[in-house]
Amino acid sequence: MIFACLYGPSDALPEIAAAFSPTFEQTAPDTIVFRIDGLRRIHGSPRQIADAIAKRAGASINIAIAETADAAIIAARNFAGVTVAPNLNDLDVATLPLTEELAQVLETWGIYTFEQLAQLPETGLAERFGSTGVYLQRLARNAIHRPLKIFQPETTYEDRIQLDHPLSLLEPLLFLIARLLNDQCAKLLSNAMAANEVTIRLELEDRTEHTRTLRLPVPMRESKSLLKLLQMDLEAHPPPAPTIALTLSLKPVHPRTVQTGIFLPVTPAPDKLELTLARIRGIVGENNVGIPQLLNTHHPQPFRLVVAQPHTANPQPLTPNPALRYFRPPLPATIDLVNDRPARISAPGVHGKVIDAAGPWRSSGDWWTTTVWNRDEWDIALSNGALYRIYSNPNWFIEGSYD
Repeated sequence: MIFACLYGPSDALPEIAAAFSPTFEQTAPDTIVFRIDGLRRIHGSPRQIADAIAKRAGASINIAIAETADAAIIAARNFAGVTVAPNLNDLDVATLPLTEELAQVLETWGIYTFEQLAQLPETGLAERFGSTGVYLQRLARNAIHRPLKIFQPETTYEDRIQLDHPLSLLEPLLFLIARLLNDQCAKLLSNAMAANEVTIRLELEDRTEHTRTLRLPVPMRESKSLLKLLQMDLEAHPPPAPTIALTLSLKPVHPRTVQTGIFLPVTPAPDKLELTLARIRGIVGENNVGIPQLLNTHHPQPFRLVVAQPHTANPQPLTPNPALRYFRPPLPATIDLVNDRPARISAPGVHGKVIDAAGPWRSSGDWWTTTVWNRDEWDIALSNGALYRIYSNPNWFIEGSYD
């Protein structure tokens, strides 16, 4: 393999390298190295290849041709002009990335050049300086053959469209949004990424902006699903004036990888599930759909609904405790008491004799706010086998049923 290195204060180094090779490594802002093996049929010998690169680069850039990438980098940084097959033996070891301790030791030993460092016993150098010393000696020997770290330009997932005429209707606006989404999702797919946040910014005719952001619980990259989510969001929150320009941006993240089991039930695809949840939000309200997250409180309903999966630093193992299904709102009930204990219950859809009851558990809190509570709770078992939680404050209610 043969490598070429460009070194110099020029912002055009990537453009120059791209003219000779589709892939290159940008080691530093002023250093780029790439392979030139495939240029022999076009330009000829390494010297002719170097001259062709120099003609395009200009006199202010150093060019070095060597058998390894690191040798080409060292030569380009230490020799002016064009250098082919450089001899690095006489270079000062100070040009290597030495630590302060290693530089002092080498000076004490009388090691000043690459050639002197290369002649030291590798075993002794490893015992004294570890892998760092061995790596520096291999640099001095021109014995490091490594693949290039290919430069990847930063990909932006944002695009803007300026409209010729203001748009008031949602349907033609969605047509333009679909075009932007198709392009951005294609970028996500080509870079093995997904998006967990979609932002649409509408510039309106009255010189204001209408911005909507969808924060997805699961990273997605299906343009049709994202378009449907944006459509339902804009239908629920339409812009107050005609649109004259729109900008779509995606927040790239790594896609979620899930390994499913053979005997586990099939779950819906994340994009289909999110569409279903979005439709449900449109019916019952955005604050009534989500994932329950437990709160650090003694409140009777100690949870809230969130969009994203709650993060637990130390997840606790699942226990076989029965689950309580809350009735929202609680069902008003009529309770017959015997010796101050529930004996019979009557409520919409719930009737029966209480054969066992545990309680009361008295709790109160938030007396300093408008959501104060003060109540007595009971767990009851009916003659038909059903289990319920009831409470009084002082009226009776059924809070939920146990599975």
